[in-house]
Amino acid sequence: MGSGSGEAAVVRPLLQAAVAAGRSSLGAHEARRVCEANGIPVPQEGVATSPEQAVLLAERFGYPVVAKVVSAQILHKTEAGGVRVGLRSAAEVRAAYREILASAGSYAPSARVDGVLVQQMVSGGLEVIVGATTDPTFGKLVAFGVGGVLVEVLRDVTFRLAPLGHADALGMLDSIAAAPVLAGVRGAAPVNREALASLLVAVSRLVADCPELAEVDLNPVLADERGVVAVDARFLLSSEPPPVHQRFAREEILASMRRLLRPRGVAVIGASAEQGKIGNSVMRNLVDGGYGGEIYPVNPRAQEILGRRAYASVEEIPGEVDVAVFAIPAKLVPGALEEVGRKGIPTAVLIPSGFAETGNAELQAQVQEVARRWGVRFLGPNIYGFYYTPEKLCATFCTPYDVKGPVALSSQSGGIGMAILGFARSAHLGVSAIVGLGNKADVDEDDLLTFFEEDDATSCIAMHMEDLKDGRAFLEVAKRVSRMKPVIVLKAGRTSAGATAARSHTGALAGDDKVYDDLFRAAGVVRAPGLRDMLEYARCLPMLPTPAGEHVVIITGAGGSGVLLSDACVDNGLSLMTMPPDLDAAFRQFIPPFGAAGNPVDITGGEPPSTYRATIELALEDERVHSLVIGYWHTIITPPMVFAELLADVVEAARAKGIRKPVVASLAGDVEVEAACEALFEHGIPAYPYTTETPVAVLGAKYRWARAAGLLGDRGARQESDGS
Repeated sequence: MGSGSGEAAVVRPLLQAAVAAGRSSLGAHEARRVCEANGIPVPQEGVATSPEQAVLLAERFGYPVVAKVVSAQILHKTEAGGVRVGLRSAAEVRAAYREILASAGSYAPSARVDGVLVQQMVSGGLEVIVGATTDPTFGKLVAFGVGGVLVEVLRDVTFRLAPLGHADALGMLDSIAAAPVLAGVRGAAPVNREALASLLVAVSRLVADCPELAEVDLNPVLADERGVVAVDARFLLSSEPPPVHQRFAREEILASMRRLLRPRGVAVIGASAEQGKIGNSVMRNLVDGGYGGEIYPVNPRAQEILGRRAYASVEEIPGEVDVAVFAIPAKLVPGALEEVGRKGIPTAVLIPSGFAETGNAELQAQVQEVARRWGVRFLGPNIYGFYYTPEKLCATFCTPYDVKGPVALSSQSGGIGMAILGFARSAHLGVSAIVGLGNKADVDEDDLLTFFEEDDATSCIAMHMEDLKDGRAFLEVAKRVSRMKPVIVLKAGRTSAGATAARSHTGALAGDDKVYDDLFRAAGVVRAPGLRDMLEYARCLPMLPTPAGEHVVIITGAGGSGVLLSDACVDNGLSLMTMPPDLDAAFRQFIPPFGAAGNPVDITGGEPPSTYRATIELALEDERVHSLVIGYWHTIITPPMVFAELLADVVEAARAKGIRKPVVASLAGDVEVEAACEALFEHGIPAYPYTTETPVAVLGAKYRWARAAGLLGDRGARQESDGS
């Protein structure tokens, strides 16, 4: 159903009339009309305003029947005592009618009750929920999960953007924990997946076409092998128009981002010769960092700063300027931005704080208005600036960093940005960019992703975020970029309760983090649970080859670490290979009788380096093994550096033969294992001391990205992402 379709033409006038009347929900008869117009199967039903009318309806539909209170003010009918099921006689229907009215009166004395809905009782099948809600970040969402009275207890539900395609709807059915139940268990027939998917598509298109619909609850929907029936339908309304986000075309974004990150000239507004000033630090970083473009200090009280002529205003600068870096008090920013606009400078970096983050939203809005009027795109305000190493560009007041590499990082928080910088330095992590986003009054994550998508210097993007301005814009570009380059996100605020006054089951289930989790996964985004995880993923994913398949083998020198590594594999969604008999026999040739083949392969701790070498070579050369997890145990027989050197040698020899498999290592032992891990990292092998979880977690992140990108088993598509 597209916008302006026949279904929408029937439904929208009904919704608009209800909103105009100040109502927050549809009545039962209106809900039925909406369902029928959109092909949503519902039982036979009618509204009775007397016990005798209820009996007539029941006899028309045939017993048994269900009776429910009809009131726009009573949304949770069961809680109000407003539902009776399994009514099998006229006497039971009359009694149910009177009981429902009495219960409703006690539950909500001021509620207007329009009667009692008598409905054909539909039994059998699985109870699921199909719904939709309006999210402030992502707009209209469709939901699917386990339904019935336990829906908010089990909370087994998944979300996607509306409208849905049929394939995405089928994917939702596999995204809940109870997915195996849909396929049939204990002799039960599987549900009709096509009917369920069609229902999801219908609901998603309905809410996409009708902005007046705030939430939809079809709960329960009974699903069996024959089809689906929505036993109860609830439609909540909103008179508020959906938020409109300013959108730029991809080429417009690229034009701005290229000039921001690859400028021919940089003006520093508030440049200073006095050490300790932000304007002095920015100037020093630009000059000392080796930036090759022109640098123009702007300060009306200086003639020269760091050997460069100073200008009273950017409008006096004779040359071409692509970006203006602001290092002046917040109150002066709007006026200076006017000058930037008049000069024709297309981008700006607003370092100052004192805007919306301190409650001064009016000043921030003023900056946005000036920028829009002059067509200036800007980072910030309230940021540390940015680094772009391919241009030797350090446009920040923080410590310089110039180690070039394939990873682009961004953070919404300045403190997190400095943690990123410190980690990069300590881990010798090569970066293409580190960018502060701050208040995101203009440039945000989807702008950066659009640039990094085409940036040859970037092969992996990691982003810390606290929120998204336009969730749909981010997901659109993230889904495209993640097919080629890993997009790693640390979303802060995982424990937020979301909407505090949800009015429906679907709304109550749509907590912020659940929505982010589902939508990120659907877009191929690799979500990191914590800051260190994000940084380790960013460090390791570019160096790990893309696996050719799901088979993971563990080789360990200690049985205990093998158990922990196995647990970590399960926790990270990795599949331990069932060892083929011939490969099992081949491993047994190299390990002592008291060792253990199978998977994990336990070579025991008393074995010499030759045993590690032989078993690792065997696993690398067998095409059925797709990834290796190595568990090393520190012994005098095989010291840590000896192990590191042999593992690096074996992996390098395999690469020389064209064998490129992910290999990660966990090293248990005394402090010498730390140097051994550093040596392995230098050879492109992620290795961690004192932990079995971290190396497996980074391998799991690589697998999550590869699955989402459709790269498992597709060697030809992997060239750009892993350098093979």
